[in-house]
Amino acid sequence: MRCLTQHLWTKPNKAVVTLTLSLMGQGVLADPLPTTDPHLPAVQRTQAERARVAAVTAPAMDFSAPEAFEANPGGSGTVADTGDNKVFTLPPANLPFDSKLDFELGNALFAKLWVSAPSSTKASDGLGPLYNARSCQRCHVNDGRGHPPEHAEDERTSMFLRLSVPAGDAPLSALETYLAHLDGAQATERTRPVPGYGWQLQDLSLAGFTPEGRMEIAYEEIPVTLSGGETISMRKPLYSISNPGYGALPDDVQISPRVANQMIGLGLLEAIPAEDILALADPEDADGDGISGRPNLVWSRRYEQVMLGRFGWKAGEPTVEEQSASAFHGDIGISSPLFPQPSGDCTAEQVDCLNARNGANDARGDEIDQTGMDLVTFYARNLAVPARRDVDDPEVLRGKALFHDTGCASCHTPKHVTARLEGAENAPQSFQLIWPYTDLLLHDMGEGLADNRPEHRATGREWRTAPLWGIGLTARVSGHTTYLHDGRARNLLEAVLWHGGEAQNARDAVTEMPPEDRAALIRFLESL
Repeated sequence: MRCLTQHLWTKPNKAVVTLTLSLMGQGVLADPLPTTDPHLPAVQRTQAERARVAAVTAPAMDFSAPEAFEANPGGSGTVADTGDNKVFTLPPANLPFDSKLDFELGNALFAKLWVSAPSSTKASDGLGPLYNARSCQRCHVNDGRGHPPEHAEDERTSMFLRLSVPAGDAPLSALETYLAHLDGAQATERTRPVPGYGWQLQDLSLAGFTPEGRMEIAYEEIPVTLSGGETISMRKPLYSISNPGYGALPDDVQISPRVANQMIGLGLLEAIPAEDILALADPEDADGDGISGRPNLVWSRRYEQVMLGRFGWKAGEPTVEEQSASAFHGDIGISSPLFPQPSGDCTAEQVDCLNARNGANDARGDEIDQTGMDLVTFYARNLAVPARRDVDDPEVLRGKALFHDTGCASCHTPKHVTARLEGAENAPQSFQLIWPYTDLLLHDMGEGLADNRPEHRATGREWRTAPLWGIGLTARVSGHTTYLHDGRARNLLEAVLWHGGEAQNARDAVTEMPPEDRAALIRFLESL
């Protein structure tokens, strides 16, 4: 099985088909959809619990007062708002005392500045040779969201460009074969890494190596007229790559800008049962409401099977561990048991990078070993969600009603109940009523937000519904108010107005509502 994951891109077509169908027969690949959660040591819900969950997650009908427990979006792990920029950095209130040392050790690894190899600090060497940041925390400052550079000399640390090229007639991978079996041969667009550049543009390098290039952004201002005579200017970005270090980029290169996501509540999102998320999917829009969420399906390196994607802007990773290990690999150039390549995202054409000294093959094995990955994963999984603010404010309640009336809640599903989990280490996430405002599904967001870069099952117009909890604390935690996958929106209203595709009707309703209603809607979002 291990060889399958290492050679997804190179196995002959016939061999892949034979192996994939064999795996389906063994139950390793689910058919038609994977509804189990191998990463969740969950206890099966009883019929009574299912009824209880359905009752507490039913859509709100009364907006005259807050719902029960609405002020605690992270369940019993919700932490009080500290009033400072560290409110996203806290462990959950229900974290057992015996686990707090693991949380702090994970925090230290999250903040660690990696250095080049060889180094006298063996536990910290292995950076690059090509990379985007020297630590996790450099992208996720205060565990908050990243931002685009605001001027030519501004650093680009918390934002990067995903890269790919169309797969053409390249042999199908095992995952692609499965998706073709599920969706039809033409339903899933296939990609491959860019020759000489890989899957991601690394704009930094160690001494003696050439960076891959520099992300450049130009903006076009687009005026939008709203009801009541209000006008707003939205900025449309145009991306390019200057100073390409490894040859001309191909004409068909696919570029997708990504800012770092905020880190709170990841373990709670991971603990939502897959069957609950899949129950929200309506790919054929059978109910006729114009909303047709689809699950992304991805290959799990940890569990060696197809799983539901949950993390990243297009739900490209299935678990917190794999999201973390992928970031170490692509962003910092650090190898781990799931990504054992010490040269990071370097390609076969980047010979000097592949042959560079690295920090692997010492007592740790990989540049960050499984113990280190477990600690970082534990930290990322247990960053607490802060309490809501002003839940009983009349304007906030009116904004909440408008949020539902305009259809925003059709994708930004307010409430979920997590699985009942076994093990003390999973106690903070077990059987919690949470309020993340996401369905974790893919939705067509229209041409305006399209990056035209597919990712597994996601098309170039589809994005995962972003969780909204904590969004009103962005300015305080991250020092800016930029939103969406590339930070183009400079405030929450701009973010709403960029919605298209399945969200076009909701977006139009916002432009047409009276100004005082728009203000109430934004006030509600700021309370999250």
